[in-house]
Amino acid sequence: MRTLFTAGLAMLLASTALADVTIETAQGPETLPEMPAKVAALDLGVADTLMALGVTPAALPEKLFLDHLQPLAGSAAPVGTLQEPDLEQLAAVGPDLIVVANRTAVKRDAVEQVAPAIDMTVDGATLIEDAKARLSAFAALFGKEAEGEALIATLNDKLAGLSDAGRDKGNALVLLTNGPKMSAYGAGSRFGWIYEVTGMPQAGKPLDAKASHGDAVSHEFIAQTNPDWLFVLDRGAAIGADGPSAEATLDNELVRQTNAWKNGHVVYLPAGNVYLAPGGYTSLTETLDSLAAALAE
Repeated sequence: MRTLFTAGLAMLLASTALADVTIETAQGPETLPEMPAKVAALDLGVADTLMALGVTPAALPEKLFLDHLQPLAGSAAPVGTLQEPDLEQLAAVGPDLIVVANRTAVKRDAVEQVAPAIDMTVDGATLIEDAKARLSAFAALFGKEAEGEALIATLNDKLAGLSDAGRDKGNALVLLTNGPKMSAYGAGSRFGWIYEVTGMPQAGKPLDAKASHGDAVSHEFIAQTNPDWLFVLDRGAAIGADGPSAEATLDNELVRQTNAWKNGHVVYLPAGNVYLAPGGYTSLTETLDSLAAALAE
């Protein structure tokens, strides 16, 4: 009798282990084995969300950049860069699932030579919706539904508070600096979600929402646009590049004439979070906190 019970239990456990779950990805629904034992996260935003759920990836890009991701470095194997995953190192890990997104999405076909891969890209124009959807999908895949619901509840609270903070505060312009160069991003663009979450309209003329690198602008453009708020991302600081800081680039006689500068409304956002880990849970919530703190002053 004991032998039959043990055999039956083993069969039950085996059938449970082989259960499938269907999740939403950037390329549509994907059906995968539930709770993969080894996942390679080739995107920092993906790694960020998995970490928030309590899931430790088995493999990651070799450089994690963000302070809050550093605890993962000691437990995950480095498998190349964000631009170029190393297939040999990836194969040595033997992942059950590989997750690509955003910068690494173009490598999906290549990494699928090693293991099944899914694309969990988030779109800047719908980043908040996409971030919640990816979080829910990972929660379902790894049996972390309760944790996922709690994280989304916290995110919703922050979004509600931020919407109130931005009400009737004027217009805004999102800028990315890259050393001495500057680009502006409008509503519906890669960083357009910043206008959405603050409830603040974009200052000035419409900008090209499809330009992934934004519209190249000058100090004269900023002065003519005269935003009430400037939300600034420093690409150089995010990636550790040499060159003038965002503060140095913007410290210009023309920019000093704007409403944003005169009123102390030039806000330097955590650029690494926004630029390198779009949609990552901690990156996103830290950025929302920075916006809320600036608008509350």
